[in-house]
Amino acid sequence: MVWGLIPSWSHEGKGFINARSETLEAKSSFSESFQHRRCLIPADGFFEWRKVGRSKQPHYIQLKDESPYAFAGIWDQWKNRELLIRSCAIITTPANELIKELHDRMPAILHPEAYEAWLDPNTDRATLGKLLAPFPASEMKSHPVSSAVNYVGNDSSDLTQRVDVEVGTNLSLF
Repeated sequence: MVWGLIPSWSHEGKGFINARSETLEAKSSFSESFQHRRCLIPADGFFEWRKVGRSKQPHYIQLKDESPYAFAGIWDQWKNRELLIRSCAIITTPANELIKELHDRMPAILHPEAYEAWLDPNTDRATLGKLLAPFPASEMKSHPVSSAVNYVGNDSSDLTQRVDVEVGTNLSLF
């Protein structure tokens, strides 16, 4: 799938990387996918940036036991003449206590026992809403990483390694 949900009715073919849990049903860009096309987006960590003066320090966030997990996601398919694009977006939720130090939002992380309910088209709205609660901070950890993560061309396992905070470097690339 292509990253960035493109609603099937879109004229421009522009996508949305994230979908706020609080507005899934209200926003036409997401409501149909939320009702009929939920998915799991596997991950073993994600990056978020903390302001350090006028710079930003990237942090790597993962589960305490470093196991893989899944973000709650939605998907759609968009067609324009011969071109068919299947796309997805991560659902975000208010940040838990750990992530609040970095950002006010976080991906909606699902516990493995919630995967089946998330994917089941018959799961009621109340249950889905509970699944989108912020993941417990007590089950997560975070550490600073190199600003090399700011460059798309960098792709190495070293990007998740702990580093000292890079104070004084202009890391604000976004």
